Amino acid sequence: MDVDLLVEAAVENYANPKTCFFHVLFKAGALAFYILSALFFNSFVIIFVVTVLLAALDFWVVKNVSGRILVGLRWWNEINDLGESVWKFECLDQESLSRMNKKDSWLFWWTLYLTVRYFASIIANIVGFTKCRKAMTRRQLPEISTSLIFLRKLI
Repeated sequence: MDVDLLVEAAVENYANPKTCFFHVLFKAGALAFYILSALFFNSFVIIFVVTVLLAALDFWVVKNVSGRILVGLRWWNEINDLGESVWKFECLDQESLSRMNKKDSWLFWWTLYLTVRYFASIIANIVGFTKCRKAMTRRQLPEISTSLIFLRKLI
């Protein structure tokens, strides 16, 4: 079988294959570097710094790109005037959410949960997106915005 046909078959069911690729790339890169780096480096500092940089890139991609595109969710945390931490959530409207690709969503959630046992910094993404998903399910939070212009343009 031709290599191009294999690649095409692997991505044909994903609505956003490039986003899916980068969603997995930094997770796999950080994990692979962490596991294999001992073969190439004797310095814990180099291993630690590169692993943290890859994990930070993964956090940024998940929080700012793949979360919006693959599952239609966005979250952030603000400190109000009283110094209290306030979670903010945004989500696409129900019609747009129903059009989200199930395979993209599956990849997002499974890779998010499976990689957490290796990197503690990913926990922030899990907490944020899980709270956002629960809030959208209940539709009880007044902070929820149901019309995200940037996502509507993508869909």
